[in-house]
This record gives sequence, structure tokens and C-alpha cells, in this order.
Amino acid sequence: MFGAITNREGDLFDQFSRLQQQLEDYWAAPGGPASIRAVAPGSYPAVNIGGTTEGVDVYVFAAGLDKDSIHLEVQHNVLTVGGRVPATQPEKARPYLKERFNGEFRRAVALPEDVDGESAQAKYRNGLLQISFKRKAEAQPRKIEITH
Repeated sequence: MFGAITNREGDLFDQFSRLQQQLEDYWAAPGGPASIRAVAPGSYPAVNIGGTTEGVDVYVFAAGLDKDSIHLEVQHNVLTVGGRVPATQPEKARPYLKERFNGEFRRAVALPEDVDGESAQAKYRNGLLQISFKRKAEAQPRKIEITH
């Protein structure tokens, strides 16, 4: 019955297992993204996004920045965060080890389709930028009254 899905190199299920392992190896490669939606490790700034039925919060980890040097923009449900990280060492110094990013940055993240971009509010405190969005009214749960 299953003879048609086997061959000399193993059966179809073995081939799928090998393919799955190759894909997992690819995504786990050093410097590669952790998942298909993630960016490479070390992308700046790091971002976390969470949501409830009422809204979505974006947390941008941007320690050491002046809030006036951060630029935010929302267009077509894409949030763009940009700015400049100041250098922390003299220009002529040659670093022995450099782990902190400096210079211009720009990061874009897709927001859920039901987010109201006009409702955006941003707060920056202790190196954490929080951008809060409300969900569109039509996406909110609605109570339905039952009549007699």
C-alpha cells in the first residue's frame, strides 16, 4: 500500500525529516534570525511587541538615547523607529572590543492590521521607549443584546 511513497534513499517521511532538520539548522545558524519573522541577533534597537483585545504595546530598548534624538513614524501599519546613538569613545581611538552600536539606526516593524495608527502615544523612561496603540473600534469585542 505505501510502496509508492518509498524509494532507495528512504521513504518520504525520512525526506521530510531531513528537510525539517535542514530548515532548523538554517534558522539556528549564528548571526541568522531565530524565526522567519525575526531579525538577525544584534539588530538595533531590540523590540518586543505585545497586545490585548484593547491595544498593542511596542517596547523599544534604546538605553542611553536622548528622547529628542528618536524619531517615530507610523504608515500603513508599519512603525518605523529611527535616530542616532552617540559614540562613546574618542574618534581616533581604535577599539580592542566593541559590542555597543553607535551611529544612525532605523528599524521598521509591522503592526497588526487592526491597530489604529492615529491613537499612538509614546513614553520614554530609563532607556525603554513604549509606544501604545489602541485597536480600531470595529475590532473591539461588542456585546450583543438579546431581545424578547
